Amino acid sequence: MADNTVLLIRHAEKPASGPMLSGQGVARAKAYATYFEPFHEDGLRFAVDALYAGADSDNSNRPRLTLEPLGKSAGLPLHLDVGTKEPDKLVALLRSDTHGIHPLIAWRHGQIPALLNSFGADPDTLLPGGRWPDEVYDWVIVLRFDHAGRLAGQSRIIESLHIDGATTQQ
Repeated sequence: MADNTVLLIRHAEKPASGPMLSGQGVARAKAYATYFEPFHEDGLRFAVDALYAGADSDNSNRPRLTLEPLGKSAGLPLHLDVGTKEPDKLVALLRSDTHGIHPLIAWRHGQIPALLNSFGADPDTLLPGGRWPDEVYDWVIVLRFDHAGRLAGQSRIIESLHIDGATTQQ
């Protein structure tokens, strides 16, 4: 994790029922193929060089589906080995495996606070009441790590992403 900048997003919009993405979610996932290549928001500019999505479950394939278009467009493999209820396992994997310095992670929103804790970040600082709101899909959490791999900065950005002609901001 030395000198890494980790980006963390919630999966794209979900339908009323089922494990897939809604039409708006599919549009967001497709738009991510250009939004994150390269990523440039809030004074940051870099190419994402590793993709991680929470493993598919019986109830949701959304983290994978959110990053698949970006993976195909950028020619990056999509790592799907860790379930969203195993945040410590993902952080251990990132700390031990070679993965580039700008990984992007798509996760289920109810499990994002635990993942932030595993990274050493403070969910109460980044998320209202320490929880990712059910209706919000357009935030990017930015975690910056120093040369020793320690968390050096954390912030939340609202995407300036255009989907179907509209900017998505909550």
